[in-house]
Amino acid sequence: MDEPEQGFEESRPTILWLTGWSMPNTAFEHIRQWLPEYRHTYADYTHAGTAEEILRLAETAAGSLRASRHIDPAKREPSGRLLIAGWSLGGLLALRLASQGQADGLILFGATAKFVRPKEERNLGWPDAYLKQMLGGLGKDRRAVESKFRQLVFGEPCGALACLAAGSWSTPALAAGLEILRREEYLAELQRIGCPVLLFHGTEDKVCPFAAAEELHRHLPRAKLVALSGAGHVPFAGRETYIAEVIRSWWR
Repeated sequence: MDEPEQGFEESRPTILWLTGWSMPNTAFEHIRQWLPEYRHTYADYTHAGTAEEILRLAETAAGSLRASRHIDPAKREPSGRLLIAGWSLGGLLALRLASQGQADGLILFGATAKFVRPKEERNLGWPDAYLKQMLGGLGKDRRAVESKFRQLVFGEPCGALACLAAGSWSTPALAAGLEILRREEYLAELQRIGCPVLLFHGTEDKVCPFAAAEELHRHLPRAKLVALSGAGHVPFAGRETYIAEVIRSWWR
């Protein structure tokens, strides 16, 4: 966690950050720097051994914050509340937590309610065969799997952020994350997620297509969609100050 529990100011809202597949917990560092009025923490599942452990670690992080005196569900003002921010895989985890009533608000980047899609829904996600291929490749050459994924996420040539991010997850955690992407889906839960949701999504996202964000926007009762023209699967890269301002004006 980014800050120790002691000395915590009860009036400050907390953001629990959930990173994307194979990406380090520091991926959101620049956004966090522009939001000093929030307390920032994260769930670390980069060395999880199974999909169930990833789910449990995210639930434990949110649950401990919710159960503490620092997060009071009875409060009606935005201070002292728990926001959950998720990117890609982290977005799926955030939707899961919100469906369990663990979040006062969601901030989602490049997210989807269902990653694996049938052939007729290729505009919304990936076929399962791609993820199976990635799973098989992890045991042979995990660096090649991560490198190929980063080329899709960050473009070619590989940017500094992408190169630094590689290797931060254990191989079992990478496999566990892919299993979550294969099986977890929350389309049926969206209508029951009553908290405010802020969606940031790049119009040129090749991992979670923009149509997936539009789907979320249609079915989440209290969603706001911020379309970032020309951005890919890292919609916050180079736009940190703008995104921080949008978050600040949204959560009042």
